[in-house]
Amino acid sequence: MTESGTSAPTLPLAVGIAGTGSYLPERIMTNHDLERSVDTSDEWITSRTGIRERRIAREDEFTSHMASEAAKSALEQAGIAAADIELIIVATITPDTLTPATACYVQQQIGALKAVAFDVSAACSGFLYAMELARHSVGAGAFRNALIIGAEKLSAFVDWNDRNTCVLFGDGAGAAVLVPSTNGGGRILSSQLGTDGAQAELLNIPGGGSACPSLPGGSPEKSATLTMQGREVFKHAVNAMRKAAIDGIAAAGLTIKEIDLLIPHQANLRIIDAIVERLDFSRDDVFINLDKYGNTSAAAVAIALDEANRQGRIKKGDHILLVAFGAGLTWASAVIEW
Repeated sequence: MTESGTSAPTLPLAVGIAGTGSYLPERIMTNHDLERSVDTSDEWITSRTGIRERRIAREDEFTSHMASEAAKSALEQAGIAAADIELIIVATITPDTLTPATACYVQQQIGALKAVAFDVSAACSGFLYAMELARHSVGAGAFRNALIIGAEKLSAFVDWNDRNTCVLFGDGAGAAVLVPSTNGGGRILSSQLGTDGAQAELLNIPGGGSACPSLPGGSPEKSATLTMQGREVFKHAVNAMRKAAIDGIAAAGLTIKEIDLLIPHQANLRIIDAIVERLDFSRDDVFINLDKYGNTSAAAVAIALDEANRQGRIKKGDHILLVAFGAGLTWASAVIEW
């Protein structure tokens, strides 16, 4: 991988996506449900975010459980047994435990016992970060295949008394299986990654880490819940995702008119609309499921990719643009020939 914000060099092997999968918890929390607990309304939430409902995991349903279910679905579509997977990367900011990595639990739960497994933490950009790491690993011949997963149980890290944040987030997982592309199969054409650590305070979970640990018998000085400066995040998100999209398309040797489907991070409908307008993209060619699931961070693009795939929105030979933005601040894009 090259410096932040640039694309990577050409790899010996082209790498494509052999299968996708996703998992959403059964429980649906609507905006009307939230009206009963915080000072908000369905109209207020919908008009400002585009979100109407989100999924909430059971108390005994952890990030690894959702990740494993999404993984099984992707493996089934790819026609690859879990025992044959060689690399597992889980993108999450809501791990089961600080250590070991959630990927280790997934490895055990799905029976991928020979796989190397680790997590990446890049917030909402995490799935695309994982995709680039896996693309390099498979493309260089270090691994024959890779399972990448974006999974989050954000409900465990939300302040349910804060109406500015609790209305935004939901739980879920999405996955994809990467393999060498052969015989004219689809491939990942380009990837763009970027980071601006100077803006880290705009969106974070301040408590629970080594800077502010949770101590036995007590609670951290700063809560282990999501905090966000919404207006600043909005501005940075639109600018960064626009640039990542344009740079990614150029690196793939394409034009915007040659992109058949845009799958943006599902955080806020206003952000999506702003990006579509700045890219001069047709809204009909944008995949949106934000209204059903809210912002699922690293899982959002992965879930949307799987739904678009299974709904027939993606056809062989189509050019797909994925773009995301998250805490860090991080951003990423990927252009895929299906």
